[in-house]
Amino acid sequence: MSKILIVEDETIIRNALRKLLERNQYEVSEAPSVKEATSKFQLKEFDLIVSDLRLPGAPGTDLIKLAGDTPVLIMTSYASLRSAVDSMRMGAVDYIAKPFDHDEMVNAVKRVIGKAKAANKAAVGTIAASTAIAGMIGASDVMQDLYNRIHKVAPTNATVLIHGETGTGKELVARALHEESNRNNHLMISVNCAAIPDTLIESELFGYEKGAFTGAATNREGLVAAADGGTLFLDEIGELPLEAQARLLRVLQEGEVRPLGSVESRKVDVRLVAATHRDLRKLSKEGKFREDLYFRINVVQLELPPLRERGRDIINIAESLLQRYCAQFGKAQLKLSSGAMDAIMSYNWPGNVRELENAMQRAVILCEDSNEIGEHLLSIDTDYQDLDDNTGSSVFEPARLANRSPGGAPAASEDLSLEDYFQRFVLEHQDSMSETELARKLGVSRKCLWERRQRLGIPRTKSTAALSSVK
Repeated sequence: MSKILIVEDETIIRNALRKLLERNQYEVSEAPSVKEATSKFQLKEFDLIVSDLRLPGAPGTDLIKLAGDTPVLIMTSYASLRSAVDSMRMGAVDYIAKPFDHDEMVNAVKRVIGKAKAANKAAVGTIAASTAIAGMIGASDVMQDLYNRIHKVAPTNATVLIHGETGTGKELVARALHEESNRNNHLMISVNCAAIPDTLIESELFGYEKGAFTGAATNREGLVAAADGGTLFLDEIGELPLEAQARLLRVLQEGEVRPLGSVESRKVDVRLVAATHRDLRKLSKEGKFREDLYFRINVVQLELPPLRERGRDIINIAESLLQRYCAQFGKAQLKLSSGAMDAIMSYNWPGNVRELENAMQRAVILCEDSNEIGEHLLSIDTDYQDLDDNTGSSVFEPARLANRSPGGAPAASEDLSLEDYFQRFVLEHQDSMSETELARKLGVSRKCLWERRQRLGIPRTKSTAALSSVK
């Protein structure tokens, strides 16, 4: 709802204008003079100021400078139209003659607010385009902040630690850091530390000499040396064995690498970008990650926000993925239904963008005889999604199961399985709750509730069915 401030000294006109605008779904505030308007309100908080030209004390045109970017619409009588033209030259967005027609006023207000919002949206789009990172979609505040930090740190040689949940796009950030650096004419070597067995990780990273171990028939350059002059991206660095961590620390401190079985070291110029979803500080305190290496790589830390914290970005990403998969599978362009949008916005997305990609790809493949993606095609696993209204956490949370009874009170001494808990809760509450209430309390969808009833052989009682139909 757009906010409008009316500045008019004649009470009858001011009240009539307020009622007119409120009927047209505007939020209206009012003041009889410039002095009261500036002392009572923050002018920049309004979408439009409608002011009389002649006011007691300062004229309405003084509001033009005081309002900043907020547009000012001047009202004036026929006798002072010349002054109205002058006010336009001073920066008023428009003027309207008194006595004004109601439709004329409403149309003028809609026109001015519409232009202002369009201009603001274009400005935001320009800023977003200038700061965006290739391959990354999002204009939310958290993403804009991330883009700015990437632009600042990329041209430097500082070591960067990227932290974020799985599926948030850590490698995209690493790639952006490389592409915007002065090393972009050299290679960026990406290594997933969790994907290489512990027995091979050192030889892969640092190379080896012929005869260093059984099977080492030739000399082999490691990935660190291959990244000389460029960027080394170590994904999931928290999975790196302690022995390999010691060797990596030497690379960072001394700028040299020594292959396995060699007595000589080689100088390398490598910028390290590391990524993890784990708490390295906690791991270092537990002795699972070298503390000196942690402090060495934690020069600049970039935090990637999870998808659930990115607001409207989720829909923009989903629509972009929808276009991609429609083109990939040779289908006509599909769109998201309102139900699908609601489901996407309300879901927690523990797998983040990677999970969203899977959901959109699945929906495009399964969509038939429709130009719209419905909620059911997304097949989002909402079994553990919703939160219990009373506790603020899922009633299926394993840590709470051993100490909760279906009614919310502590259980006697038994540890219930999820299925036992589900069955007991439904049997004890189905006579007093509708299916919708049962599903909400259990943190599942109505469809999931029905499917579990079928699997566990829990029929709906007549009283439950009747209660559900009434509600």
